[in-house]
Amino acid sequence: MTVFSGTGVRVIGLISGTSIDGIDVAAAELRAHGDTVELFPLGQLEVPYPGPLRDALLAALPPNPCSAEQLTKLDTLVGQAFGEAAARGIEELAGGEADVVASLGQTVFHWVEDGTARGTLQLGNPAWIAERTGLPVVADLRVRDVAAGGHGAPLASTLDALWLREMADSGPIAALNIGGIANITVVPADGDVLAYDTGPGNALMDLAAHRVTGRRADLDGALALRGNIRPDLLAKLLVDPYYAAAPPKSTGKELFHGAYLDTALEGLPPVGAEDLLATLTELTAVTIAAECRRHAIATLIVSGGGADNPALMAALARNLPGTALKTSDDHGLPRAGKEAYLTILLGWLTWSGVPGNLPSATGARGDRLLGNITPGAGPLRLPAPHASTVTRLRVAATTGER
Repeated sequence: MTVFSGTGVRVIGLISGTSIDGIDVAAAELRAHGDTVELFPLGQLEVPYPGPLRDALLAALPPNPCSAEQLTKLDTLVGQAFGEAAARGIEELAGGEADVVASLGQTVFHWVEDGTARGTLQLGNPAWIAERTGLPVVADLRVRDVAAGGHGAPLASTLDALWLREMADSGPIAALNIGGIANITVVPADGDVLAYDTGPGNALMDLAAHRVTGRRADLDGALALRGNIRPDLLAKLLVDPYYAAAPPKSTGKELFHGAYLDTALEGLPPVGAEDLLATLTELTAVTIAAECRRHAIATLIVSGGGADNPALMAALARNLPGTALKTSDDHGLPRAGKEAYLTILLGWLTWSGVPGNLPSATGARGDRLLGNITPGAGPLRLPAPHASTVTRLRVAATTGER
């Protein structure tokens, strides 16, 4: 283990993705050297939501009705759950010592009309996190980008652009995160980075698996691997105008939900459970592969829960025969924790006075400082703004101690 000392900032990152399985927690120490930020991972863990809270969140998602009372209660309960998760991260991952918490919260609605993002809502009020941990909290990280004309997503583009630029010399490289929604970041050797949501990642697969088995997902892709792709259903799903829309673009479960799947199945001969999962898995793979071919991607680095699905990874490989498939683990970022480390980076950028969005990816009018800061137990003392433009992220292979 490499031991370092000095003025590194120790950050706890929190996020719950669109699959709403639980809270991803990570800890890292970040240090800046001119235009380069070094991220020293300290570990990650997942804190499952209590069953009743997860059920209540799923019940609040579109197209279900949801009242102000429900949203208020969920905002508090999610905030309290995030506060407990942060406390665990501090003790179990960061040795009991951290400087700031960054939270991307729990997205419950992403308002897009005619290809333009109008608003976005993340639950988990940061006051509960600050109260539980005593630390300042950087949160509400998407809205400023939306206010500046962007989509507020995928913010993974910020990490990917800094992290992968040097790897793009051998050909265009892309990072793919497959959560409830799949998003891709295209990093060329030169030129602007492009990032957007490609469509449903696990969203429709998880929905179908829950209907069939009562479980949250098709574990190990078992059902899909036994099924056959139904061309009639796949063709009907692929005509959705979202896929033909030009980036920047973003989507969520407000589009890809149960009623959407029911509409696609209407008028078709019965589709068995295994064939349904095989077809939905193929839909995710085909829509991702189409975007990779559009940008002539030579290497695709996969993260998120979808990377653990053998059926989906096999479908990606089949649809991208000329592309090298890797996972973020191969480059130092654990795939299960990548989004929590992204949150850490975004929090550090705001804490350090550095813009955190990537306008070429989100569509915003320009660079913006992201989020709001909730003070901790003591006076809020921000560091002096980082003086250099940050252009590179180096993920250290070893961790450090203060």
